[in-house]
Amino acid sequence: MNERQPVRRPGGRSARVGAQVHQAVTDLISERGYGNFTVGEVATRAGVADSSVYRRWGSLENLLSDVALTRLNAQSPMPDTGSVAGDLRTYAAQVAREITGPDGLAVVRLAVALSADGRQGPQARDGLLAERTRQMQAMLDRATERGERPPGVLDVLDHVLAPMYIRVLFGMELTPDYVDGLVDRLLS
Repeated sequence: MNERQPVRRPGGRSARVGAQVHQAVTDLISERGYGNFTVGEVATRAGVADSSVYRRWGSLENLLSDVALTRLNAQSPMPDTGSVAGDLRTYAAQVAREITGPDGLAVVRLAVALSADGRQGPQARDGLLAERTRQMQAMLDRATERGERPPGVLDVLDHVLAPMYIRVLFGMELTPDYVDGLVDRLLS
């Protein structure tokens, strides 16, 4: 028997619903904070049925993990400017724009909240960290291939990314000069 499989179209209704639900979650986190809304409220805000959310994500925790991973992994491609200094400055500026953008703080808060919540949260955190590490390592490996001596991935995390995330979480300003200074101090 030849069974036909349904054809899924990227960018079709399923993608639209996913984007609407993700935006509803991000908006609710911005307005109310983590843990202060239900799947029903997400569905209403997104203009979909509760059953659609449950069918696709199974639970609010799964949905929140998916939002955090999707938003944080949607970062721009790793830069290739021809030098480790240029790559790190460009990368740090991209991260700064994303975490200070309209949804940036909500997504950062979601990731922090999830990392301490149940079994799914640490898995999401570990997956995100593994992907970020892989991306940065590829950028740093290119620098090594060019004959440069780049810092290690953990040094980039500790000396560039961590201070930016802390500033955003505590409502402190994140200026381009500050971000460039983090990279300069790391490379000196």
